[in-house]
Amino acid sequence: MASPTNDVSELTYEQARDELIRVVTELEQGAASLEQSLALWERGEALAQRCEEWLIGARARLDAARSASPE
Repeated sequence: MASPTNDVSELTYEQARDELIRVVTELEQGAASLEQSLALWERGEALAQRCEEWLIGARARLDAARSASPE
């Protein structure tokens, strides 16, 4: 499993989303130790933030394209 401190800034949206799904699934299974669960939670938080950054960027590009196009 990747460490929560591993840099997620180079992940694509799809990579971050897919890993976040895997992390959530693993947490939901409840088989991890407390330490592993905390590490998974931290990794999930970092991945969710990366996904949000991608979505904010996409929204900004869409808004820019809309404002640049003639009505």
